[in-house]
Amino acid sequence: MNIKYRVIIADDHDLLRNGLRSMLSAQNDYEVVGEARDGKEACQMAMSLAPDLILMDLSMRGMNGIDATVAIKRRTPLVRVIALTVHQSEDYVREALRAGVDGYVLKDVSFDELLFAMRTVMLGKKHLSADVYGFMVEPFVTGHETTAPKKAWSVLTARERSVLKLIAEGRTNRQVGQYLNLSPKTIEKYRARVMHKLAIENVTELVLAAISMGLLTTLASKCAESESDGKLPHLPVAGVQMQGDSGEVHNDELPRLSSTKAG
Repeated sequence: MNIKYRVIIADDHDLLRNGLRSMLSAQNDYEVVGEARDGKEACQMAMSLAPDLILMDLSMRGMNGIDATVAIKRRTPLVRVIALTVHQSEDYVREALRAGVDGYVLKDVSFDELLFAMRTVMLGKKHLSADVYGFMVEPFVTGHETTAPKKAWSVLTARERSVLKLIAEGRTNRQVGQYLNLSPKTIEKYRARVMHKLAIENVTELVLAAISMGLLTTLASKCAESESDGKLPHLPVAGVQMQGDSGEVHNDELPRLSSTKAG
């Protein structure tokens, strides 16, 4: 029996909600169980309908999507939230991530990329649209970044960068430990050390640090590849470029995980 993920669409544009409902209803993996016109309705539905995933507009009349995400994540932290928005400024992205969104998708992406994002966050990973990802990491990869990413990179050891990357991809201490052949308790010590060195306080800031350092560029490249060849990339992140303890860059096969007005 096929298990469907329960989805709520929160957007103050009737046309967009109706279109998404129609397209998602044709998918075997998703069931649209509610539509909200503002953040307050989204919060109420999150409590009464027990969704697995919410597609959240960020700029809605009344309660906006960022405030709604904060409230929903506080009450039902296991609900995944994808910001589905036209806003691609860094301020919006960072604020949404701090609010607790699991994905950030621009409204001009293809439906295939939206499905890719939905599948990714349901695996417990973070997802950013390729365009958003690109402008956030471009300063780093082009050498025009501020000194912050350089400083962050230099203060971490190769092992600490490896741990940071894997945690930012959504893996638990146990999963990171299995991959690096270390105990979960040792991974927790590495995690605490990284957070202390970078002066950050939570997992969201860990993700932002990994993005600014260029450690998570593989998601953007995979999205770009899927746009160019028309195929949806496989969800498990495999064959990524990752720096090992020796300082050399090599390909690592990461293990499969079991299991913002239009805004």
